[in-house]
Amino acid sequence: MSGPYAVPKGGASLILSFKLRNKAVLIIGSGTLAASRAFAALEADSSVFVLATGGVESACDELKWRISQKQVQFFDWEDLPCSSMPNNEADRLDAFLQMNPHIVLASVTDTLSNLQKRSCVSAEEIYRIFRARNILVNTTDMVDFCDFSFTSSHRFENHETGEKTSLQIGVTTNGQGCRMAARLRREIVSKLPKEVGAAAEKVGRMRAMAKKEDDGNYMAYQMDDEDICEESAVLTPNRPVPSRSNTESASEARSRRIKWVAQVSEYWPISKLSTMTDADIENILADSNPHSLDVAINQRPQSQLTSLHYQPFHKVGRILLVGSGPGHPSLLTIATHTALTQLADLVLSDKLVPDAVLSLIPKHVEVRIARKFPGNAEGAQTEMMEAAIVAAKQGMTVVRLKQGDPVVYGRAGEEVLYFRSHGFEPLVIPGVSSALAAPTFAGIPVTQRGVAESLIICTGVGRKGKEVQLPGYKRSQTVVILMGVARIQQVIDSLMKDADENHRRDGQSYPPNTPIAIIERASMPDQRVISSTLSDIVKALESNGEQRPPGMMIVGWAVLALHGQGDMGVLDEGGESQDEARVMRWLGGHRWKMREGLDTGWETL
Repeated sequence: MSGPYAVPKGGASLILSFKLRNKAVLIIGSGTLAASRAFAALEADSSVFVLATGGVESACDELKWRISQKQVQFFDWEDLPCSSMPNNEADRLDAFLQMNPHIVLASVTDTLSNLQKRSCVSAEEIYRIFRARNILVNTTDMVDFCDFSFTSSHRFENHETGEKTSLQIGVTTNGQGCRMAARLRREIVSKLPKEVGAAAEKVGRMRAMAKKEDDGNYMAYQMDDEDICEESAVLTPNRPVPSRSNTESASEARSRRIKWVAQVSEYWPISKLSTMTDADIENILADSNPHSLDVAINQRPQSQLTSLHYQPFHKVGRILLVGSGPGHPSLLTIATHTALTQLADLVLSDKLVPDAVLSLIPKHVEVRIARKFPGNAEGAQTEMMEAAIVAAKQGMTVVRLKQGDPVVYGRAGEEVLYFRSHGFEPLVIPGVSSALAAPTFAGIPVTQRGVAESLIICTGVGRKGKEVQLPGYKRSQTVVILMGVARIQQVIDSLMKDADENHRRDGQSYPPNTPIAIIERASMPDQRVISSTLSDIVKALESNGEQRPPGMMIVGWAVLALHGQGDMGVLDEGGESQDEARVMRWLGGHRWKMREGLDTGWETL
């Protein structure tokens, strides 16, 4: 800082929230991204126009439905008037914009389309048309033709009613990493109290009541500088608020109440804010001092770290192969917890072990994360095993930390033999396998009397990426497929195709209405479960945004066994005749359903 104020550094965005009531947004393209943009605009109370080629039939399923429900208006390029000869797309667009002057934003999405993908030259041409009419534009994957970008956003729901609230957050990396922005958004949401949406609604109600006149009418209130509450403001509400005076004017009364709103918003617990009634608010805004609320803050004592200077003489190195469980730190075994917190000198962790587990490791212990990415898995595996041998020879206790259970697709066998060949007999510490834990978190019993008599756990991808042979269909069997979501279309084809020329299935094909659930980030706060049938699961996954690794698939009738009042008659004689009806009850007449987050209670464990 060269002066008394911060020096601005470029590269950021001016993050704004647009009010679009009585305005229109134009979306060019009709794919799934266009549908996502349309939904966001509709939630902002905007009119939505979709402009694309090929007619309504070329649109994705979601847009077709919204068009049929008259939520959006569809226009075909070929149907637009054109004043030039020969017909020119830019001229058509210009004429269309002239007839619809209330369009204020545009999103060009067909630059990402696989069919009739818009060229850079064409994108630049229509961008100039928009700019000539002062319409802000976002062009997907072409930053030079963007006036604004979309954040990775989340709109909070009321934790009790499930209704969407006014509270939204958005994360942007300014083009440096869209997936990173999505991940950060999920982590931010998962760490906020569940009541935060309801709390924002209550604060809004309190703010409105603070502006109320004595006669019950609400008056427009012009705030002064002290009252401004911008998201990026550095102002604090921690200034003395005058007590109520018998001589204060109506304006002074409103100012006092607004300042109390600011203090309550700043200092009260979210859980308290979310449960305020109108009577509570009236009491706050009358004579009560909002700081009278005592909030107990529990502070944990700092942990005593082991001395870095003391090392036992002639310490013998050893290697522990440890399973971390599915992710939730409360599912660690006592043995694993002891290994991480008391025994480890070096932790060599797989890349999918979550921060919630890694954060338990004392700060003085070195942690290395495996660099296992597509195309580098074998090299990264060798690198971690060699590092373990080097450290163990130096007398260190090495914890090789793996997700789930080390011997369930965790390469534990390979590592045992490798370490043994180098003079170290590793100790294998079991972990809770995600193959069993994840379905439980999703409310799916992998075995259940009357539904599932057997269980198969298999992988969706073989060694070095080779295809694997999947089990054939048995009505009484649950199949858990690990590491297959990234190639889900191939997996579904292998399960359903009548003819199995490539021998990718051992047995008969699966009926299209067979239930399936995709469980992502099982046991973590941002866990997601997408449930459907084999015939619709690919579309369901595509329609619910970015994937959240790690993920797995659960296939079989156990997926719906505990829905509602339960269905234990799957294996009854003639049970197949009821399959369509039971799937209809399970999905509620829809093609799929999605559920996010953990069941109530896990946040306290």
